[in-house]
Amino acid sequence: MKSDNPMRSIEDEDVCRVCGYTDDCLFFEDTWPTHIICSCCGWESGTQALDVSATREYRGYWTGQGAEWFSRGARPKDWDLLKQLRNIPEDWR
Repeated sequence: MKSDNPMRSIEDEDVCRVCGYTDDCLFFEDTWPTHIICSCCGWESGTQALDVSATREYRGYWTGQGAEWFSRGARPKDWDLLKQLRNIPEDWR
């Protein structure tokens, strides 16, 4: 969550709950899903993995399949999966 931006609510989430990716898109705005699809893991907020158990299951499947990028052209050259996974909000680990 970002709270340093005065236009954002404390309830906004700009980090993917599944993989920890962030590109300043809001996955949840005031706790409501925005149905943004994560460029990294392909998770869409509001349609799947809405509880911790399902989120972990999706993450396990995604990483077990090789953590392939959903939008391959968006993958940074210096991408580090383990570093990114540390961005996952604590409540969703």
